[in-house]
Amino acid sequence: MSTAPEKLDTSLRRELPGGQALHLLAELSPGYFGMVMATGIVSLAAQLQGMPWLASALFQLNIVVYMVLWCLTMLRVVRYPRRFFGDMVDHLRGPGFFTLVAATCILGAQFVLLEADYRTGTVLWVVALLLWVALTYTIFTAFTVKEQKPSLDRGISGAWLLAVVATQSIAVLSTLLATHVGQPGKLELNFLALSMWLWGGMLYIWMMSLIFYRYTFFPLSPGDLSPPYWINMGAMAISTLAGSLLIINVSDAPFLTSLLPFIKGFTVFYWATGTWWIPMLVILALWRHVYKRFPMKYDPLYWGAVFPLGMYAVGTERMGEALGFNFLGFVPQVFFCIALVAWTAAFAGLVLDLIRRARAFRL
Repeated sequence: MSTAPEKLDTSLRRELPGGQALHLLAELSPGYFGMVMATGIVSLAAQLQGMPWLASALFQLNIVVYMVLWCLTMLRVVRYPRRFFGDMVDHLRGPGFFTLVAATCILGAQFVLLEADYRTGTVLWVVALLLWVALTYTIFTAFTVKEQKPSLDRGISGAWLLAVVATQSIAVLSTLLATHVGQPGKLELNFLALSMWLWGGMLYIWMMSLIFYRYTFFPLSPGDLSPPYWINMGAMAISTLAGSLLIINVSDAPFLTSLLPFIKGFTVFYWATGTWWIPMLVILALWRHVYKRFPMKYDPLYWGAVFPLGMYAVGTERMGEALGFNFLGFVPQVFFCIALVAWTAAFAGLVLDLIRRARAFRL
């Protein structure tokens, strides 16, 4: 049942342009933090490709976007608490909240790698860890105990794998911070990174089994194949990155030495799995937009397709460094270019969408 303020907002939206803004705030997708994830990873990829000016520009933009999104999110919590928390326990929209964790960690990684600002990186790590605990046990407990649940084909999507991305993002930031702290903190951070890396892998196996089952045994319409399905690959790409950083950190955490063959094997396993998904996702995208002629227009969910491309470039670069796979040197360059083009297209779509909405408000 709608509350009185929500009814008032509906009438305002019908009569005043400002009411449309209230409606947009009420419907704000938590997935918008995917823009921070995408911008951050393209920035880090640019740094690895020897473009510090581009990395810095995207970093500054990312700080602004992150702060604006948090302000809008807090406004939504205050103004529309029932919708906000209702989304959190919704099977389709709830997993999108994990972008808050991943975005915070990616921004923290930018502070560490681009500015050597370990204090801010640590603060963002703490925030991300608290968010991860709160969201993980709120969302999955609600999914478990709620009485009315959707069927599998209506309740699961690639967005569920954002929980894996969030988990692995904490592993990544933990390994980066571990190299800049003394003992015994160095051991604890690497152990946390290892634990999160292992849990993220297990979570992927659980979720991917259900998603693949949904793919192959239920009807799939073009509308069902939303951009977050690219997280099928992105979750493996960030798992590859986390594993590669653990390998690089072996000298800082002796307990990793005995696990080194295992970590190396699973890092390649994650990379191979993510690589397998790329042609499959391209084929499905062609089926959706070319064969089925599903219209392509701006959607905040498209940031969920940009992030995996950038993460694959960074993950492959780091894996090559950790394992000495010099023959893969061309892959990060190619995927960085693809990710940059995709980011530019998504950003242009966002700007055009904002211009369109601004014109609508004036009318």
